[in-house]
Amino acid sequence: MAVNELLTNAVRHGGGTGHVALWREDDAVVCEVTDRGAGLPAPHPDKPDRPVMDEPGGWGLWLAAELTDTLVLQSGPRGTTVRVSTRLS
Repeated sequence: MAVNELLTNAVRHGGGTGHVALWREDDAVVCEVTDRGAGLPAPHPDKPDRPVMDEPGGWGLWLAAELTDTLVLQSGPRGTTVRVSTRLS
């Protein structure tokens, strides 16, 4: 579900295309999604804030952070990269 949220964000907000990579690193599975959109407005928090309950959108990054062990976000005018990882044990 976390990866689906990141891919949906790449399509909706990142120019309609993106790149996804998935690999195992030590005792974790890692996924990185990159797009070539205009980037997120700065500053963006290390951990996304929970949206207001009746907000129809804006849940993707928050859900991805809640459903994984780590979320690292890099964003700028040439695109956004989000890397999430989850321990396997």
